[in-house]
Amino acid sequence: MDQNPLLQTFDYPPFSKIENSHFKPAFEESLKEARTEINTIVDNTETPTFSNTIEALEFSGQKLGRISSIFFNLNSAETNTELQKLAQEISPLLSEFSNDLLLNADLFKKIKSVFKDKSSQNYTQEQSMLLEKIYKNFTRNGANLNTDDQKRLREIDMELSRTSLSFGENVLAETNNFELLVKDKSELNGIPDDIKESAKALAEEKQKEGYIFTLDFPTFIPVMKFAENRELRKKLLLGFGSKGFKDNEYNNEENVLKIVKLRLERANLLGYKSHADFVLQERMAKTVDTVQTFLDNILDKAMPSAEKELEELKAFALEIDGIKDLRKWDKAYYTEKLKQKKFDLDEEILKPYFKLDRVIEGMFKVASKLYHLTFKQVNDLDTYHEDVITYKVYNEENKYLATLYADFHPRAGKRDGAWMTTYKDQYKFNKKEERPQVSIVCNFTKPTKTKPSLLTFNEVTTLFHEFGHALHAMNANTTYPSLSGASVYWDFVELPSQLMENWCYESEALKLFARHYQTNEILPKKYIEKIKESSNFMEGLQTTRQVSFGKLDLSWHALDSINSIESVKNTENSAFKNIELLPDIESTCMSTAFGHIFQGGYSSGYYSYKWAEVLDADAFEYFKEEGIFNDEVAKKFKENILQLGGTIEPMALYKQFRGKKPNPDALLKRAGLIKS
Repeated sequence: MDQNPLLQTFDYPPFSKIENSHFKPAFEESLKEARTEINTIVDNTETPTFSNTIEALEFSGQKLGRISSIFFNLNSAETNTELQKLAQEISPLLSEFSNDLLLNADLFKKIKSVFKDKSSQNYTQEQSMLLEKIYKNFTRNGANLNTDDQKRLREIDMELSRTSLSFGENVLAETNNFELLVKDKSELNGIPDDIKESAKALAEEKQKEGYIFTLDFPTFIPVMKFAENRELRKKLLLGFGSKGFKDNEYNNEENVLKIVKLRLERANLLGYKSHADFVLQERMAKTVDTVQTFLDNILDKAMPSAEKELEELKAFALEIDGIKDLRKWDKAYYTEKLKQKKFDLDEEILKPYFKLDRVIEGMFKVASKLYHLTFKQVNDLDTYHEDVITYKVYNEENKYLATLYADFHPRAGKRDGAWMTTYKDQYKFNKKEERPQVSIVCNFTKPTKTKPSLLTFNEVTTLFHEFGHALHAMNANTTYPSLSGASVYWDFVELPSQLMENWCYESEALKLFARHYQTNEILPKKYIEKIKESSNFMEGLQTTRQVSFGKLDLSWHALDSINSIESVKNTENSAFKNIELLPDIESTCMSTAFGHIFQGGYSSGYYSYKWAEVLDADAFEYFKEEGIFNDEVAKKFKENILQLGGTIEPMALYKQFRGKKPNPDALLKRAGLIKS
């Protein structure tokens, strides 16, 4: 045990010293330590106070928290079968601990005592918020239930923990197991050279003749956009869309139904009509009706544009290729072709101007101009993979602010998509401030023998998006870790990330980093104008697509009974009815790979992306009014949004920054769905 690096005192995760065999003993020991800390609070004979109860609870289990962050981050970014098996063993232990904590009657009695006495105390805003959050966390997790119901709640949480893990493991396995081998190079017309080069290298690595295409985003998206071979596009889309939906050991239909059933039963136990009602009580939206109305209003504005755009796409496909039956595997391809024709803008022409290394530098320059931050690459920090780059971040006074880990390329042990996470949150304890350790993880094209990693414009915005989340965590300036950084309502958490995307469309920002990787030529003004002109291209279809995901989420989680569910596919079709404008593909299903809601934290919350778009459109309008690098506006955003985390209600924070509530029309105007 003494040799276990996870149980030693460390600031930065000692990745190179950690072996899989260290995790289980580390969790067992840190769980034991956390239980002792809880018992100390409960056994304290003094009158319960904010200090000896609420603060003591907030700062308990720190070692457990650090070990958990390392383990589960690795299980997403660098997993293997052994780690996945461990996750199945460890997750129930954590669920049991969480239930033991939240259902501890003696502890809750002390918390309730402090909570009832709050009106007689002179708490700070942050102390009041922490007290409210902890009290609600207990009541919303069964503290007031009878013994039998608490027992059932424990069983549900244990099952949910295991089933969500199985769901994610199945999706990853399906992604890794898919290979599309193409032997004839003539079938690859239109596919970018770097994608073909990567596919050939992968085939050579696997000792096969030809080209291997996978479902990793850096491969999947370019093929869908550029492959002239319609059959190739179809095969790849069917592979992508059928993840977790095939008749094999990785089928997720049972997992979906089980998760939905357990979440509903849990919500009912706690006195809520549905899982969505339970979740939304702690969101800006508050109710299912508010979310449904919000999505319906956007859909009403977007659908006429979407229908018109689709007819234009169909006519275009018929005109240039004689396609009479436009299908889902055609949409991205003809959208890209039409975009090139309308705006004379080829995504492949833009890529050489977005070399990954230079985009990272430019991203840092944008943050420097806005928030006066400095990023210095360091090479002496331990990492979990050779691809990971590390930076130390400093503020305007050259004071250490945070550490940033960046992991940009796909590999077998890494799940799809992009995300931000932390290995350590910011907080203040015992008169010492702990600064955060933040990680952004993406899946961008790897460098090849002949080319560096070049990003599509969409990947540039993805990078800026995740960096926006990172800025939220890095700039945090609170006392308590559970209120720090991105620890805010889920329909507020996307504001900093989505706001950052806006700078990708501004020439003043683009000129900081958009240079041709071979000639060093700055991105020509005509391309910048075309990027802006085309930013609303097919916006109606894109908006209805996002709304449909929010509707699908609610179709699973706003249910007050699952007796009417005939099948996963039927439920999905009902959610997409009148929204999906292209013919359904019977062999595909989104729900069985919808990790955001069945493995991530977005159940009953997928609407948050559109909700936050309203906030970010209104916020960026303020920047544009005063200048996109205006010091005063940036300072207001940093001090009121980035630094304060969850210490104040989100709308109050937003009004402190903006001076007023957000204007819902700002999003619709930016999207071109209503006239200015």
